[in-house]
Amino acid sequence: MADPKHAPAELLSAMAWPALAQQSVEYWTDATQRTLLFWDVMRRRSNAYYEQRAKAVPNVLSFDADLVLDARTFERPANYLLVRIKPPAGVRIDPKKRPFVVVDPRAGHGPGIGGFKADSELGVAMRAGHPAYFVGFTPEPMPGQTIEDIMRVEAVFLEKVIELHPEADGKPCVIGNCQAGWAVMMLAAVRPELFGPLIIPGSPLSYWAGVEGENPMRYTGGVLGGSWLTALTSDLGGGKFDGGNLVSNFESLNPANTYWSKDFNLWSKVDTEAERFLEFEKWWGGHVNLNAEEIQWIVDQLFIGNRLATGELVTGDGKRIDLRNIRSPIVCFCSKGDNITPPQQALGWIVDLYRKDDDIRAGGQTIIYAIHESVGHLGIFVSGGVAKKEHDEFASNIDLIDVLPPGLYEAVMTPKAGAAAGADLVGGDWIVRFEPRTLAQLRAIVQPSDENERRFAAARRLSEINLGLYRTLLQPFVRAFAGTQFARQLHSLNPSELPFQLFSDQNPLMQQVAELAEQVRQYRQPVTPDNPLLAMQAKVSEAIVTTLERWGQLKDRSFEQMFLALYGSPLLQAMLGMRASDEPPRRHPGVEPERVAFIQQRIAEIKARVAEGGALEAGIRSLVYVGMAGPGVDERAFNELRLIRADHDSLTLQQFKQILREQFFALLLDRDAALAAIPKMLPADPASRAKLLDRIRSVVSAVGEPGGERAERLARIEKLLGAGSATGRSRKVASRKPVPARKVASVRARKKAG
Repeated sequence: MADPKHAPAELLSAMAWPALAQQSVEYWTDATQRTLLFWDVMRRRSNAYYEQRAKAVPNVLSFDADLVLDARTFERPANYLLVRIKPPAGVRIDPKKRPFVVVDPRAGHGPGIGGFKADSELGVAMRAGHPAYFVGFTPEPMPGQTIEDIMRVEAVFLEKVIELHPEADGKPCVIGNCQAGWAVMMLAAVRPELFGPLIIPGSPLSYWAGVEGENPMRYTGGVLGGSWLTALTSDLGGGKFDGGNLVSNFESLNPANTYWSKDFNLWSKVDTEAERFLEFEKWWGGHVNLNAEEIQWIVDQLFIGNRLATGELVTGDGKRIDLRNIRSPIVCFCSKGDNITPPQQALGWIVDLYRKDDDIRAGGQTIIYAIHESVGHLGIFVSGGVAKKEHDEFASNIDLIDVLPPGLYEAVMTPKAGAAAGADLVGGDWIVRFEPRTLAQLRAIVQPSDENERRFAAARRLSEINLGLYRTLLQPFVRAFAGTQFARQLHSLNPSELPFQLFSDQNPLMQQVAELAEQVRQYRQPVTPDNPLLAMQAKVSEAIVTTLERWGQLKDRSFEQMFLALYGSPLLQAMLGMRASDEPPRRHPGVEPERVAFIQQRIAEIKARVAEGGALEAGIRSLVYVGMAGPGVDERAFNELRLIRADHDSLTLQQFKQILREQFFALLLDRDAALAAIPKMLPADPASRAKLLDRIRSVVSAVGEPGGERAERLARIEKLLGAGSATGRSRKVASRKPVPARKVASVRARKKAG
């Protein structure tokens, strides 16, 4: 037989056409079947939407729960509920561990994203042994409900959780997702005594912050002329704001995914992607409403007004909402891949509130941030896969977070597999270390700009003018004809609502789709993976995605250029009453006389007690002194530090935290005097001193043998405790051989018990 390589072109063509025809038939058969299955999935999605909407309290929690409190029955009602999550089979809850309370965002979607998967925030907390609670909401707000009503309700919820856990070693850890983050931060500022550590994943707190060319969503309010459109939309909705409008705003950020990629991914992989798609759409399509008063306050005071991080908000009973009043550690978890809450908006409030590093410490605040490289906005809450390690480490190290000395830290996570020392002291697969950071380093991330702030301040003033004009000239007429019936009709035509009506079983044509899809499943003929038309399909999809992405980028650039040119105009700023001077474009909180007096009083108290205390205080002071020379606070050292606390059975975590902070401040205010006082605090018994020194050495060496300045500081402590450096070195080496088995068992037992 002749070699095909040398066959005439006519023969090759004759041989290729039948194969190509067969491949075409296979592909189009598969594509037709996929199309029918795709429409059937859309039908199932629409039916699930109406089934979900018919529930009294629709949610997407993957855990069973018991109702604890229903705020709709309160004297000042709100549509919020507190439930206790039932642990899944095989998960043991320790009643002495602090409870976790997850609060979901009311940003257009229904509740449940914080417990959407087994690896979500609730699942991670329960696997770490913590009781778990969830704060959700019903689709419709209560009449007249306000943001302050919600704050009061959440305060009652936390009081109830604290009451249910009298033996818990610490106040509840509260996780506020996205918009729930700023809500719980506001509550913590006026009721700080209710909170343990605060974790706010993907939560915007500084609404004007961002980087030019990257964060276009912050320009939307200014380009649309301010919040008058919010008022109009609420009036057309009969006094309610349709959550589908917020969802549409999110979808507009990524037109390639909204208009093509999401549906194409389902269509091209309909045999395997259907269930995952339906699971997500159950939450994404479950829209909830807000009262006109609620959304107007959010837009005016936060999104456009940006008044939270500047201490300008005051409650109805006269309390100023100042985030500097929060006494619990605050963990800000954000991501560079989040286009809804970029790191600048999640962290900018810190540089808004504080001018110097000492201001954070003087205020007694502990602020931790973690920046993920890629996870998107929703991935921060769901915790599956890429963000799982952060949630695991925050949950398992929540006690360490709670006792960190005041200051600014970054959470740095390294693989446990690469640990040179103390791997047995790590519960998970990652080692977390909290490294001190400065405000200068944070400003390099946030990139604040007075010129940019002046533009947004101009947009705020124009928004106030336009809102006033709308309320005076148009609102009475809009409200006259926009009643409940009109609002229902408008809602049915909303782009986020209409597809559900078209593709559900309410449409008679979809019944035929269901029947055909069932036949397709019986005679499914998927195309072979090597079919060349599949490659062509992928190329066409890539071209469409590229086109939509470029269109989205063009739209974003146009919005940005329009905003910068309009609100950067000196003429417009002058017309709005803004002076072209060195005056800051907005208020920055200063150091009020009462805060100065409080700090001075605390300094005097700590200095007066610098020599008070016993072996426990001396040991912690010694460890803080040595630790100040290291790269940060490591979980391995903290787990060793638990042994010192274990020597004092009656010592609560709060008392331990108070002692640690007192010793930290004593060293910060007058290090030499604090160190000189250590020998006076020690017991006279040499054996007790030796035991304390062994404990200190174990903690210091948990992360590896000390070197450099840490070794010098340890030698100084050894001398203060009555052991020479040479003798101490030999004693340390000799004593470490029999310790590991006992030490590991003790630490693991203590960590398991909380």
